[in-house]
Parts: sequence; structure tokens; C-alpha cells
Amino acid sequence: MNSKKIVITGGPGTGKTSIINELKHLNFYCFDEIIRTLTLEAKQSHDPSDHKSNPIAFVKDPMDFNNRLLHGRLEQFKKASLIKEPLVFFDRGIPDVLAYMAFFNQVYNDDFLSICHNNKYNHVFLLPPWESIYISDNERLETFEESVEIHQLLKQTYQDLGYFITEVPFGTIEERTDFIIDNL
Repeated sequence: MNSKKIVITGGPGTGKTSIINELKHLNFYCFDEIIRTLTLEAKQSHDPSDHKSNPIAFVKDPMDFNNRLLHGRLEQFKKASLIKEPLVFFDRGIPDVLAYMAFFNQVYNDDFLSICHNNKYNHVFLLPPWESIYISDNERLETFEESVEIHQLLKQTYQDLGYFITEVPFGTIEERTDFIIDNL
């Protein structure tokens, strides 16, 4: 059985992780967002008072950070092929790396694009910016305005890679999760 690989993406603070947690509660197989682990690692090696945005802005080697993130998401993608479940969900996908690099005006080589083109998800759900639920925390360092800009870059990146995107409407976690399941 080939599992369908489903990405849940969106700018920071749009409810992705809450939906992933609800899907887990409903016994769906889900891959967690790996950037929080990388962010914590990066913060340990830097003065926390300087944090103003995403960790890519303050790591010593942004290309290494992005490469680790890209390959971490690629590893999740490959692991999903071994899972014997009809649906596998991802809190962010491989193309998110490109969108964030665009946000920080960072160039990427053809290897980044090749990985995106050669490892395609079956469906992409995009959560729009939602100011009333937006909260900054120790790993979410962007402002709401930056979240809106990242949303646009995510949408454009996935579309440029040939994906059809389904935008998830506002609602409770359960309503949004039901919307995703019903659209599969």
C-alpha cells in the first residue's frame, strides 16, 4: 500500500501543529515539524537577546541550517513510504525550505529544487494567516506581518512546483481537521 503524503503548511502561528496533534488524536500517522528542534539547537549557540526572527536569520551558517532542514524533511518523506497507513500527514513539507529561503533573500542551488521536484506530496493544505490566534513563543520568532509574507511565499513556492493547494478555512481545530479529512 502506498500512503498518500499530505502536507499541512502555512505561515507561523496559523494552527498547523494543533491540527497535526488533532490528527494524531484521531490515530492518523503524522510527522512533526522538525524546525523547532533545529531552532532550539541554534538558540543554544547564540545570545537569546538577539533573536528577532526565524533561526535562519541568526545561525552561523544559514546554508548548513537550510541543508539540514531540507534533508530532515526529505528523510521524513522517505520514511513515509515505509508506513502502512492510507494517509500520512506532515507538519510542513520540503518546499517550505525554499519559501523561507526566499523570505530571507537566500539563494539555493539546483539540488534544493531537484529534491522538491523528485519528492512530491499528494496533497497540500495551506492555513491562512489568522491574527486572532497568532502567538509568538520561544521558537516562533516572526511578527504577524512576517507570517503574512511567509504565507504568500509558501503559496507561490508550492504553486511554482506544480501543486494544487487547498486553503483551510478558519474554524475550531476540530472543524479545520474535519475539513482536511473531508477533502481527502
